[in-house]
Amino acid sequence: MAEKDSGGVLGRRRRANAPAGERRSKRYTVKATATEQAELEARAAAAGVDVPRLMFEAALSSDVETSAERKRVIAELFAMRREVGTIANNVNQLARFANTEGHFPAEAEAVVAEFRDLYPRLSAAVDRLAGA
Repeated sequence: MAEKDSGGVLGRRRRANAPAGERRSKRYTVKATATEQAELEARAAAAGVDVPRLMFEAALSSDVETSAERKRVIAELFAMRREVGTIANNVNQLARFANTEGHFPAEAEAVVAEFRDLYPRLSAAVDRLAGA
């Protein structure tokens, strides 16, 4: 089978042949609107590949983020924010103790400082991911 040497990474526009004894027999059909088609073709042209190769490589890339994965991460971040809220409650109880007893344990001061640094960053990340 002849190779097309025009364009693509390292001068190769098409995928390498399947390994000996294997055959690519499965075909997937994807329908797109005219706008989606234009965007796919523009991205493929910019990458120097055809649309099927662009889609294939994007789908098998480890950097791809699906909406299901994004939702899982958002749920995990919300759980972390709840946990931080629990920690904040404990810090409030420590503060109440300190006010009653007249002293604040040195170990607890480090926890408070860590919490103060962490909570705004965590809250902002959750808001960005949630689109708020």
